[in-house]
Amino acid sequence: MSVTEILFAPLLKADSGRPLITHYDDAAGTRVELSRATVANWAAKTANWLRDEHDVEPGDRVAVLLPAHWQTTGVLLGAWWCGAHVVMGADSGGAGAKVAVVPPGGTADADVVAVASLHPMGLGSGAAVDYNDDVRVHGDDFTPWDAVAGSAPALGESTVDQLVARARELAEALGDQPRVLSTLEWNTPSDVLEGFIAVLAAGGSLVQVTNPDAGRLAARRDVEKVSVTLPLG
Repeated sequence: MSVTEILFAPLLKADSGRPLITHYDDAAGTRVELSRATVANWAAKTANWLRDEHDVEPGDRVAVLLPAHWQTTGVLLGAWWCGAHVVMGADSGGAGAKVAVVPPGGTADADVVAVASLHPMGLGSGAAVDYNDDVRVHGDDFTPWDAVAGSAPALGESTVDQLVARARELAEALGDQPRVLSTLEWNTPSDVLEGFIAVLAAGGSLVQVTNPDAGRLAARRDVEKVSVTLPLG
């Protein structure tokens, strides 16, 4: 099974209405909260888009060159759901990837480069290949054609089995169903592992703060009922 099926599907089944990610951008002054069900819809649309429009098959490289953002969760979970091998910014800017998803103004060395707007309401970017607008026409459910092997590459140098095992190890430090506040960016596989996948493995929800205003973080912990703050230590 894929990373998405192993770590995210059980959360969706247990309580689809629970928040999965609450995203703050302190520079823009925005707050957006998505439930598990809403993220699942974005992930399914992404998986269908990658497979049906861009022929992404298990093992194909998909470069996710996005910051820590609620849109990035849908891209990552959708890519893993269809069996893609996700590579990050440190992996040669997406060289050799079948599809790259980049922020506005971003570039990548990939067969197809799609732009995710990072707009708080998910509006399109107006790019020639517009991730936000393109995925909307795809279904809210995804059924893989083939099972994803545990030995398949999943993120960076890690296979599905290795990534899941490491995420579960890190999850032990977070506690059961934690509410996690994080200022980690997702520039490398290790950032994504610690700042997102481990939270899934712990059955938790994420309060992700972009462009953090240090003076607001203490209040956020109280308002959002945070139990763990990343980075740890």
